[in-house]
Amino acid sequence: MVTAISYDPRQNVNVRKDHQQQDGIVVVEEIEGLIKVYNNGHIERPQIVPNVPPNNSLPHDVTAKDIIFHNPTNLWSRIYLPTNYTSKKLPLFVYFHGGGFSVGSAAWKCYHDFLSTLASKIGCVIMSVNYRLAPENRLPAAYDDGFHAITWLKNQAIANSKEQTWWSSKCNFSNMFISGDSAGANIAYHVVVRLNSSNNNLKPLCLKGLILIQPFFGGEYRTHSEKYSVQPPYSALNLSASDTYWRIALPVGSNRDHPWCNPKRNSNNIKLPSVLICISEMDILKDRNLEMCSVLRDAGIKVEKHVYKGVGHAFHILHNSPLSQPTTQDMMTHLKAFIYNQ
Repeated sequence: MVTAISYDPRQNVNVRKDHQQQDGIVVVEEIEGLIKVYNNGHIERPQIVPNVPPNNSLPHDVTAKDIIFHNPTNLWSRIYLPTNYTSKKLPLFVYFHGGGFSVGSAAWKCYHDFLSTLASKIGCVIMSVNYRLAPENRLPAAYDDGFHAITWLKNQAIANSKEQTWWSSKCNFSNMFISGDSAGANIAYHVVVRLNSSNNNLKPLCLKGLILIQPFFGGEYRTHSEKYSVQPPYSALNLSASDTYWRIALPVGSNRDHPWCNPKRNSNNIKLPSVLICISEMDILKDRNLEMCSVLRDAGIKVEKHVYKGVGHAFHILHNSPLSQPTTQDMMTHLKAFIYNQ
């Protein structure tokens, strides 16, 4: 049975102030303001971004609800439906949030605001997927969760559940796009690779495109942008944080040349639909994103890219950046064109 929910059931905001003072307990990994990992396994995630319910500050023409899609792990998603498109069925847009695999939520206000606006602006049904976080659930847990989300969508398309008709009746399941930003883009990429490399029968779903927004890839060698790019004040990623995210997300003992981090190491015979890659000029990931464009093109995949000038990582959800709002509008225009031209 599918159940509606109205908040993130996995919040971890109860921080014990005396924890670090206990004898022998030390922080072994930390990204300031976002996550602390202690040597006894305790995890702290300060609530740096507020979680909001699905009906919070929606555009006037969008409705949203939270739905559990995998009962064994209590996985849920937030579905956005634009209501001003009454004459046609809308593309389906599956989205994975960023956060280095270890922080973030589909309920974070920054993602809620971005995706509710996106649903209104480009006219699509959006499924924003919440997934299990590292280091409690290292990769491939997030990839597995993404696969469960697509399986649930397939079942909804087949079953035509009355409980889900509020959005499914408006959704064109044969016009599906999978996307995400940062670590979410990495998840989107590996979910699509898994879907296309096995004998999975997606029907009646039909995957038309993959959209990667500042995808979080890495490697043991340092690129020029990783070593020398000057980060703008509102960039959400630096090299130290990137290294930490990978240490706590990859399987224990792996380095950054693991194919989940550095997919060009395992790009032979890759099968993907058309790909759109959105790149930030001042992001430390710029060179890796450009490199990924080349790798995919060499594999015979149709790739479209856009480089956004003067902005850093995650500009589209950082509304305090002076360049973020007009540049985000540009990106939404590119997303709409890509979706409606496939």
